Amino acid sequence: MKNTAVPIPALALGLAFGLLAGMLLPAPAALAKSVEVTNVSYDPTRELYDEYNTAFTAYYKEKTGDDLEVVQSHGGSSRQARTVIEGNEADVVTLALAIDITAIEEAGLIRPGWQKNFPGNSSPYTSTIVFLVRKGNPKNIRDWDDLAREGVGVITPNPKTSGGARWNYLAAWAYADANYGHDEAKNVDFVKRIFDNVLVLDTGARGSTNTFVQNGQGDVLLAWENEAYLALAETPGQFEIVAPPTSILAEPPVAVVDVNVDKKGTRELATEYLNHLYSDEGQRIAGKHYYRPSNAVIAEEFKDVFVLNMKLVTIDDPLFGGWGPAQAKHFNDGGIFDQIYSRWSGAVPVGSRPSSARDPASLRAPASPQLRKPCRGFVPRARPGGMDLRPPLTHRRADEGIFGPSPP
Repeated sequence: MKNTAVPIPALALGLAFGLLAGMLLPAPAALAKSVEVTNVSYDPTRELYDEYNTAFTAYYKEKTGDDLEVVQSHGGSSRQARTVIEGNEADVVTLALAIDITAIEEAGLIRPGWQKNFPGNSSPYTSTIVFLVRKGNPKNIRDWDDLAREGVGVITPNPKTSGGARWNYLAAWAYADANYGHDEAKNVDFVKRIFDNVLVLDTGARGSTNTFVQNGQGDVLLAWENEAYLALAETPGQFEIVAPPTSILAEPPVAVVDVNVDKKGTRELATEYLNHLYSDEGQRIAGKHYYRPSNAVIAEEFKDVFVLNMKLVTIDDPLFGGWGPAQAKHFNDGGIFDQIYSRWSGAVPVGSRPSSARDPASLRAPASPQLRKPCRGFVPRARPGGMDLRPPLTHRRADEGIFGPSPP
């Protein structure tokens, strides 16, 4: 009978080769995890995060082997902050205003000092406020005082619910202060005259863009710079951008929601997600979508896109003193905007309960989705026209325009 036993040295050698092969071959796909991160953002960042999430998902897959799903949410910045406070388990927030993230901090969900966690006060990109007008600029709108002229129809979101609207308001206030002798009564009168011309107050910037671009209302839209450029790209030949000589530096910040990531075990992923916004890839995606990159080298690549000779006032200017004082003075219940608005509509839009700078009314009181300027026989009422009616970003149809379906 033939002996078929394998010699011990040969057996050992075979085992060694098998072990080495196992070490060199890639891990089986079954070992890859499925992970998820939720980003609660504000209205005009839809296209930015549509592309960024795709890029980051590929980056994270290559780095870790894990399959990542990004759950994306958009809306008026203050309304979005309120959803997180009320239980939306966001891993990260990428909002329009520092005061909105501070409200989440003061609800106990984000640790103090969050603006020091990422470069540039945790603002990976910046923006400003410009005017979008119809082709040919038939009302010859060039600066903020033109918005207060009789017969000019203005579209802007509601400062009670929209971060962009607060930037709009404060930019107008800064113009008035510089041009009316630092007289607060004249500042109030000037901003009131602009709001006398406002036709519709939507809850968020994208709703206002829909109102102006799709519904054809108004002569001028007060818009985030990126939103105005997107309108030009989506509807060529119909609109023009007017960059006023003076505007405001908008610094949309980002933060990890500490309580939520610790609960879900996603801190490392959430931090990586926000850090990647500062990478060359993230900065170029921001610039591509008309946000001003915080990286000076990358920003230089977009120098022909942005109007760089604008005077941009900051929220930390002594005129405003930072978001806490600005919120308390202008936007809390009973603040200057409520006084202006009550004259405009005959009623304060949000509850008359007093509130402090540490407890913004816009984050606590119910807000009407859209209010239209009253006219004979018309009573302002809430309606869904100002809401974003598109499917969630991750399920958006490929043939759908950036502004989605027209509001009803």
